[in-house]
Amino acid sequence: QVQLVKSGGDLVQPGGSLRLSCVVSGFSLDYYAAGWFRQAPGQEREDIACINSTDRSTYYADSVNGRFTISRDNAKNTVYLQMNSLSPEDTAVYYCNTAPMPSFPWGQGTQVTVSS
Repeated sequence: QVQLVKSGGDLVQPGGSLRLSCVVSGFSLDYYAAGWFRQAPGQEREDIACINSTDRSTYYADSVNGRFTISRDNAKNTVYLQMNSLSPEDTAVYYCNTAPMPSFPWGQGTQVTVSS
């Protein structure tokens, strides 16, 4: 059974930073691109960052480019999202999955709330 366990979400003040982790079990990410997605209240889920499996090339949505950094550790089957300069507009539930097309059920995300 494939599990994508997301963690690291929290309540943070504007301008703060968080690091999200996504540990994958039951499936090897080695040969797949992986991505982070988020869903804000009342909005559709959007893809915000993606990292290739081989050359580690990355893609970022305009809304997070320059502030967020996606990385991966294949040995740990884990994907990370470093989020800096957070703003209230980043408040959402964050998910990870294969990218650009998700292969697995979304499961429970990790809540990020940016508020003073």
